[in-house]
Amino acid sequence: MEPTAPTSVAWLFERNDALVLEAFRRGEFDYLEGVGEVCEADFFRAITQKKVLEKLADTYPSPCRKHDVPLWVYLASDISMRFHGVHHFHAFPYVVRSGGLVQAFGPRMGHKATHPQTGDVSLRCQGFNHKNDYDRQTPCDQDYLRKMARRTDAGLLQSWFNRDVVGIFQQHHALDREGIFIGDATYLFVPDNPNYEGSARLLFDEHNHPVDSGKLTAQERAGCVWRRCYKLVSLIHTNRAGQFFLYAGLEVTSGQDHESPILWRLVEDFVRFHGRGVMKRLILDRGFLDGAAIARCHQQWGIRVLIPARRNQDIYQDVVGLAEADQLTFRPWEPAAPAPRPVPVHRPERVRKREAARQKTLAQRRAEAPRSPTDPSRVRLRSEIAAVSGLETYSACPISLQAIVNREVYADGHHEYWVLLDTGPVSDPACSRQDYRLRTTIEERHRQLKGFSDLEDFSSRSFNLVVNQVVFVLLTYSLLQWYLLRTDRKELNGKTRPRTLDLLRPTTTVILIYWQGYVASLTPLQHQQLLLTLSETARKKILAKTRRLRRTLVHQLERARAP
Repeated sequence: MEPTAPTSVAWLFERNDALVLEAFRRGEFDYLEGVGEVCEADFFRAITQKKVLEKLADTYPSPCRKHDVPLWVYLASDISMRFHGVHHFHAFPYVVRSGGLVQAFGPRMGHKATHPQTGDVSLRCQGFNHKNDYDRQTPCDQDYLRKMARRTDAGLLQSWFNRDVVGIFQQHHALDREGIFIGDATYLFVPDNPNYEGSARLLFDEHNHPVDSGKLTAQERAGCVWRRCYKLVSLIHTNRAGQFFLYAGLEVTSGQDHESPILWRLVEDFVRFHGRGVMKRLILDRGFLDGAAIARCHQQWGIRVLIPARRNQDIYQDVVGLAEADQLTFRPWEPAAPAPRPVPVHRPERVRKREAARQKTLAQRRAEAPRSPTDPSRVRLRSEIAAVSGLETYSACPISLQAIVNREVYADGHHEYWVLLDTGPVSDPACSRQDYRLRTTIEERHRQLKGFSDLEDFSSRSFNLVVNQVVFVLLTYSLLQWYLLRTDRKELNGKTRPRTLDLLRPTTTVILIYWQGYVASLTPLQHQQLLLTLSETARKKILAKTRRLRRTLVHQLERARAP
């Protein structure tokens, strides 16, 4: 009989090549296999060796009192599915076969076996209890994953992410000292089926912005469409260079709920759970304008808020009036140039000549290309900025504000204004405008998560499962961002999930040797050299152990059930 599985992550094999090879030279090992090394295995080793997976399991709001399958196995399985962009639980067996989950946790989680009747190579997993009437081909059943996700309360799951998951990131120093956070909201569209629990049906224009049908003309209404949706309100943590994006708070709600009170509640919960001084800079869109909440952030929690003003506000009219009266000193503003791509210092002469010829051809084509007439009212010549301090005309906000006045000058001579409000002192308005550019990067995050991680491709109408998918997609995304930052691959954080995995995935095959909780990774040539230099005593011991393992594997999967 197999022992009951432990609740902690006790099956991960720690990488220690020297220790395992020393034991192998004495003829001692537990298991050996050849695998194609994939990034998922390294990802799981990283989050497990740092006890991140164990801490996630210890705090997870499980609906069960008894666990036949350890919680860390459920979490690892769910994360593995999202890692591969798979959200249908019935596809879990195929994810196990193609992914690195089994490789990361070693032979006790599962290993390859040949079916005695068909000769097909499959996985053989021990399972975690004494209830297996068939030989298992997955660590746990896909139906268990689905039922566990469905039974977990959506509110508790979101609170777990906002409090415990972010707290674990904080313990592992994943939160940057600059303390920059961005608040945003996005719609998650679903099929027009009223059985989607908690969803709302709203009228959207061609830009996917909700509109009030009572305020539209017949022509404007013709370009709109009714869509059913949820709304995701989130806090995202980054640094000033935008090198990573960690989700630090989230809430899924009905599409008709206003995002502003939800966002400010997330901010308040963040300060309560993780302490004052962690969040230092909060960048928002004008949809979150709330004078009392902005003042509370600045006075009680020491958070500098940067947010645009609306055109119909008195504070906007006042600073634009000063600009029109030439009472402000504007200076040019240019966005920070992106880091140049590295160019080899020593380039062969033929390469330099080829590049010079290419540049000459491109310049000639640009000069010869016909130019279509351009509306000068749409050609922006330059951007200018100015600052105004000590403004108190935002009556709903009981503190003085600083305004960064942005003037866009166009070719026909007209100019347009937009205004940023900052609760902290502004020594250089260019820095505040550069900070606000970080908010627009969130749109790219949402595009990637929806387009390449299927964030809103919900296969169930249960609200618990909808929230489960959102939470685990964002959890996996944040863990991967943290992993890339730890492994000094932060340049990959801005790429889509499939592209990131393509760039991470090596193409070599390695030999893994397991021994007493440790694993060594060798190339085929290293393994061959090791075998050929063994002593005769060690060779005989390894040969005897290998024969025993082969006899054991021959009889496995005799009672296999199709996955």
